[in-house]
Amino acid sequence: MNKSLLIVAFLALLISGCATEKKQDPFQIGKQHIGLLTDSTQVKDLELAFPADSIVKHIKGDEFTGDINDIEVYDSTGKKLLILTPTQSLDSTAVIKSIHITDSRYKTANNISTLSTFADIKNNYKISGISTLINSIVISVNEINASFTIDKKELPANLQFNMDLKIEAVQIPDNAKIKYFMLYW
Repeated sequence: MNKSLLIVAFLALLISGCATEKKQDPFQIGKQHIGLLTDSTQVKDLELAFPADSIVKHIKGDEFTGDINDIEVYDSTGKKLLILTPTQSLDSTAVIKSIHITDSRYKTANNISTLSTFADIKNNYKISGISTLINSIVISVNEINASFTIDKKELPANLQFNMDLKIEAVQIPDNAKIKYFMLYW
């Protein structure tokens, strides 16, 4: 009697444990993961991280050129999701070093996506740095290993044309839209 009661209790515990297991959101961005893709996923294992998606590897030249070959990920409808850059060209054991997020369904835990604005970034994360480029500025957020690029056209006219000007967070309009969203590992 005690043995069967123990078996029933074990099975009930096992079933309840399986029911409460949380499934990984394929569009969730974290510091060391994006969906099922982690900072240690090798190129050869990308099909496991994106089982229902198409992975396109562009081969440019041969292995002696040193070119890094980007890998594009598309969903089942043909919409581009991500552009992955591996650490080594033509190496199936290489890991991913950067991810260009193109689909707005990918969001951080604080709901930041490609549709977010500068206000969303500064209200949810500590800005680690702002870099000025020719046509854009790059906002770095070390907390999630991310950088957000904003077109200089989103800035006031007096900040758009001077490359030497150090731009501060208070000078960037809250409604400035994100142009690119990148993760770095």
